[in-house]
Amino acid sequence: METGRASKTALGVAIRRAAHQLIDKPPVLDDPIGVRLVGDGYPRLMERAMHPVGRDFRGFMVARSRYAEDRLADAVANGVTQYVVLGAGLDTFAYRNPFPALRVFEVDFPATQVWKRSMLDEAAIALPSNLVFVALDFEHQTLADGLEEAGLDFEKPAFFGWLGVVPYLTLDAFRSTLSVVTEMPAGSAISFDYAVAPETLSPIGRIAFDRLAERVAAAGEPFRLFFTPENMEGELHRTGFKRVEQVDSARLNDLYFNNRADGLKLSLLGLGMLVTAWV
Repeated sequence: METGRASKTALGVAIRRAAHQLIDKPPVLDDPIGVRLVGDGYPRLMERAMHPVGRDFRGFMVARSRYAEDRLADAVANGVTQYVVLGAGLDTFAYRNPFPALRVFEVDFPATQVWKRSMLDEAAIALPSNLVFVALDFEHQTLADGLEEAGLDFEKPAFFGWLGVVPYLTLDAFRSTLSVVTEMPAGSAISFDYAVAPETLSPIGRIAFDRLAERVAAAGEPFRLFFTPENMEGELHRTGFKRVEQVDSARLNDLYFNNRADGLKLSLLGLGMLVTAWV
């Protein structure tokens, strides 16, 4: 994504999350704030997000958020009081945060945050007192410096959410971000998703991947970084994480889509994986 403009993919994710609230019952991710934030200004995009063809992608968008927020809840139960949302986009957790003692740091490009705050204003969504915006221009400031300036306590553990970002990064940027997390105290962790190396996909999976890659490239945010589960495991352990959990679509179906009357579930094409890694 270019640093001077807001993210088109962030809008697409937000619209799919809002569509999930409107047509999938019960919601995997209960997020009424998302509907208010998107509003009624994107009827064509909302109609596309609600189409049966888009169910799998919509399901993955909400499942990855639910998974990360479940891991966050585990961390809070263990005493973590700081949550860093990397590449926050139009994420809504901070505005429905059920943990009064949890301070939330939303990190993103300045242009994206200006855009988001204007949408929050238009939707009359109040900014909670325990939210900190961290507008970060990576050309002039490191993640660690930005978080320190924003007031993150590096002497206390923190949980990091990093959804919908890794596939767009360089390998160096990916490793640099992980190194910030591993410098945090024990008890810190990060949850994120990644794109599976396309050459390992089935023929049908490769067709689905190519179509998705074309769409994000057309939006100006092409995929750049891919892993196999084995590569990812090695990357995380080499960076210094002590424990790693990887979750595929089959596991997400077991966790969040069993016994649904509407039949919503994820396909098993295996385009993406979710990970949590603990310091």
